[in-house]
Amino acid sequence: MPQGKTLPLAEFLRREGVSRRLLTKLKRQEGGITRAGETVRTIDLVCPGDVIVLRPDDVKLLEPNPELNVPVIFESEGVAVFDKPPHMPVHPSMKHRTDTLGNWFAHLFPDLTFRPVNRLDRDTSGLCMTAKDARSAAMLQGAWEKTYIAAVHGIIDESGTIDAPIARERESVIVRCVRADGQPAVTHYERIAVCGDYSLAEVTPETGRTHQIRVHFAHIGHPLAGDDLYGGSRTDISRQALHCAEIRFTDPTTGERVELRSALPEDMRRLFGL
Repeated sequence: MPQGKTLPLAEFLRREGVSRRLLTKLKRQEGGITRAGETVRTIDLVCPGDVIVLRPDDVKLLEPNPELNVPVIFESEGVAVFDKPPHMPVHPSMKHRTDTLGNWFAHLFPDLTFRPVNRLDRDTSGLCMTAKDARSAAMLQGAWEKTYIAAVHGIIDESGTIDAPIARERESVIVRCVRADGQPAVTHYERIAVCGDYSLAEVTPETGRTHQIRVHFAHIGHPLAGDDLYGGSRTDISRQALHCAEIRFTDPTTGERVELRSALPEDMRRLFGL
C-alpha cells in the first residue's frame, strides 16, 4: 500500500523489497499481481490506500498433517520460526510425503506457500525460519545470521577457523568433500565444553555450503558425533549432533531486530551430562 503519493506499481514494489526477478515472473503470470481482484500492470499507477496482492504460482500447496507438532517460537505477518526436532525432514520427498515440517506448516497456514529460508538436514535440530510471502522471502535472503551447537569427536582447539573449499563427491549426489576445485567455505568455532571423548562447540558458518559444518569438522579429524556419513560414531547418539541454536534477523514486516534461541536437545545434552 503506497504511502503519501501516487507511484508506478513497479517502483512501489521495488521500494518494498520485491526483486526484479520476482517482479518479472509475476507480471508474466496471469493474476500474479492484482488490485481489488483485477490484474494490474507494473506500469500502472497505484495510490495511497490501494491493496496490492502478489500471488507467485511457483510452489504447489503441501498436504497438511495436523498430527505433527512443531513449536512455533516466533511469528509475525511475514515470518514464522519453528523449533524443528531431529529426524524430521523440512521438505516432503518420495520417502517422506506427510511427516515433514512443510506438512505441519500447511496445517497451520493452509492458504500460504511453504517458503523455508534456512533449510536444515533431516537429522539436524533447531531453528528453521519460513517466510509467509514472496516479498518477505526475498528480503530475508542473505539477511540473517545463525549459530549452531555441535558435538564432535575428540578434543578440539579452544577456537579456530576452518577455511576449506567444499565440492560434491564425484560418485555421489549426497556426499560432499573438501577439494581444491570446490566452492569457498569458511566455518568459525569456539569450544564451550569437554566431556570424555567429546567436545561441544559453538559454530558460526560464514558461508552456507551443503553439509558444511559436517564436512569441515570431519576434514580436521573431528567428525560430528553420530554422523556416520562423515566418519562419526552412533554409539552414543543416533543422528549427527548438530543443532541450530540461534537465529538473528530483521523482521521484513516490522523492521524490528529479532534474536531467537533454542535450547540444546536432550540427546546432545546427555553426551555432556547436562
